Amino acid sequence: MSSEILTPVLPESVADATVVTWHKKVGDAVKLDEVLVEVETDKVVLEVPATVAGVLAEISQLEGSTVTSGQLLGKIEAGAAATPSAGAEAAAAATGPLPVTPIAEAAPERVAQAAVASADAKAGPAARKAMEEAGVSRADINGSGKDGRILKEDVPAAKPAAPVPAAAAPAPAAPKAPVVPTGDRAENRVAMTRLRARIAERLLEAKQSTAMLTTFNEIDMQPIMDIRNEYKDAFEKKHGARLGFMSIFVKAATIALQRFPEINAFIDGNEIVYHNYCDVGIAVSSERGLVVPVLRSAEHMGLADIENSIVNFAKKAKAGKLDMSDLSGGTFTITNGGVFGSLMSTPILNPPQSAILGMHATQKRPVVVNDEIVIRPMMYVALSYDHRIVDGQGAVTFLKTIKELVENPVRIVLDV
Repeated sequence: MSSEILTPVLPESVADATVVTWHKKVGDAVKLDEVLVEVETDKVVLEVPATVAGVLAEISQLEGSTVTSGQLLGKIEAGAAATPSAGAEAAAAATGPLPVTPIAEAAPERVAQAAVASADAKAGPAARKAMEEAGVSRADINGSGKDGRILKEDVPAAKPAAPVPAAAAPAPAAPKAPVVPTGDRAENRVAMTRLRARIAERLLEAKQSTAMLTTFNEIDMQPIMDIRNEYKDAFEKKHGARLGFMSIFVKAATIALQRFPEINAFIDGNEIVYHNYCDVGIAVSSERGLVVPVLRSAEHMGLADIENSIVNFAKKAKAGKLDMSDLSGGTFTITNGGVFGSLMSTPILNPPQSAILGMHATQKRPVVVNDEIVIRPMMYVALSYDHRIVDGQGAVTFLKTIKELVENPVRIVLDV
């Protein structure tokens, strides 16, 4: 009895998806709940597990195919047992006998293409792109993923195989003009992933459809650094989470958002939609690009809840396990370029949100405190906002409020 493999049900906002990777071939044995295929939407990669044990009998949609919600991807023959030749027999039945070409007569470029296709079979899109950029092949890499699957992280450690020296050519009868070396001028064209294409689309939309401005300020990080140094061990022991800066910025942002509701609002046509809750998106970097999982009702979360949620989001993003529910919605976004060393930047709005807060690296700088020049750990912060809904005074005062709350964390506890 055959069992159908179907595309997962996609949210209403997602029209279709792309088949990214098949982890099994026709004729391979399949275990219950084993991941068979991955499909990519413009937000997440969805894993499709086996609903029965048996043998993969059919692949209806090849890698790169566009599929819709509930569409047939393949079939499993339930209860069947795989045989060593099952995959080969299935392939032969589908394609017919292949002509046998002596190795000496095979075109070199076809041999190379076949080797590359076989080599990349166990590498995902991100890993294949990294391999192309690094100039290495599958044979140069020891995959650390499941069943030897190559991950993006495996590529930097690989070294390209040394080229085979060619036979020496006879000396020319007459001297020729010197050859000017041009170096490696190869070009690679790689199709955008759905996520990268969606990121590009949304960034362009933000630039074209909003009146975006940015205001800056700087924050003395010494007070919260002192608090973290004093209580980090006790905090981690009690809550099982590392006390970081992000949770304090999130709490400061939720207090400021409630004081400046226009920054927590959307424009919808000719209406402004205000929210009495703070769903704060936290920008997280993954191998597929930037994703923004959302902390729901962050104004009611404690510091430990925020820290644990962010760590969980980061793990899920790295493993490609974020759900659509993790990424949908959001009334305000915080991004931290400081983790990559950025000192100052202009964050771009995450439509339809009206503002985004950018954190940056903490750097010791000379500043004036009580009419004296002292060295303090300072962080530049930036607030990009949609001037159609947020006035300059509101944006500047909002950012100043966050500065005051972070520099005096007692005010976060007292909400003053």
